[in-house]
Amino acid sequence: MKKLVFVFAVLLSFSFAAQAQEGIKLGLKAGVNYSSLSGDGTDELDSQFGFHVGGFLDYGISEMVSIRPELLFSTKGFAVSGDGDNDFNQTLSYIDLPIMVRVNAGGLYFEGGPTLGYLVSVKEGETDDYKKFEFGYAAGLGYQMPSGLGIGLRYQGGLTSIIDNDDADKITNSVFQLGLSYTLGTK
Repeated sequence: MKKLVFVFAVLLSFSFAAQAQEGIKLGLKAGVNYSSLSGDGTDELDSQFGFHVGGFLDYGISEMVSIRPELLFSTKGFAVSGDGDNDFNQTLSYIDLPIMVRVNAGGLYFEGGPTLGYLVSVKEGETDDYKKFEFGYAAGLGYQMPSGLGIGLRYQGGLTSIIDNDDADKITNSVFQLGLSYTLGTK
């Protein structure tokens, strides 16, 4: 955990230095996750709510296109409904690194790109039951106001199984995210 805090601090310091350069902006974001699992045997599992919070750099390539790496703490997971006494919620906490390509059309934007997740903790059970790294993709759209405030909707799907058992079926995270963002240094 100390290593993750150190890496985040280093990235943040580079971000502040980069913010002064033309075409590079720093921002913060937070929002709600609605997550479940996809794959064989997941039909009886329910979705659950979580959250994401973190920061981003926005590298303007042109007036219409930018690259936006993000560093987020994100909770994902699933729920199992029983008879009340047997209800079960599993929360998987990740450090996510999505690298989004954004196409801006006025205030409206469309985005897509790869994601890499590192499993930090598991609410129930052992982290050994789950793979430490998750690779996936994300796509979304949103609206960015001139004031720097933005709202976005994104889908994040896993490409690699989260279960650390080669004999198990491929099970992936499936997450819808609704978030607010603020780009610093805008007017």
